[in-house]
Amino acid sequence: MDVNDVPQEGNRTMGGHLRAMYARDAEGRIVMVQSRGGEVDEAVTLQALDLIHEMTEAARARVAAGETSPLEYWMYAQRLDLPQLAQVSGFWQWRIRRHFKPQRFARLPLDILQRYADVMGISVEQLKQLP
Repeated sequence: MDVNDVPQEGNRTMGGHLRAMYARDAEGRIVMVQSRGGEVDEAVTLQALDLIHEMTEAARARVAAGETSPLEYWMYAQRLDLPQLAQVSGFWQWRIRRHFKPQRFARLPLDILQRYADVMGISVEQLKQLP
């Protein structure tokens, strides 16, 4: 992509922030160019946000039905998935999946709940229930 072809239409999902992209300048060198984003970026971002919203609402329904713990809801509400939650919390994925079981989640010690709450940026009390 040439420097003049970098999208600058603006992307409302970026909140006015700029993004770094790489393009060829007039001399054929690869240079970093600031971009405001474009239509394609916006469409993909909105599609991803819709999917995250659907996953969050599905988790909310499972929590209400007693099929999963509020941890799964909060994971999606914070725009995380299982591998990301494992990485930032320091727990193995298989262990987090066990914590999705309501009976196990109810017996978790405070220090584990606090680690999850810190990752989510919420209190332990909020973590234990739906908003």
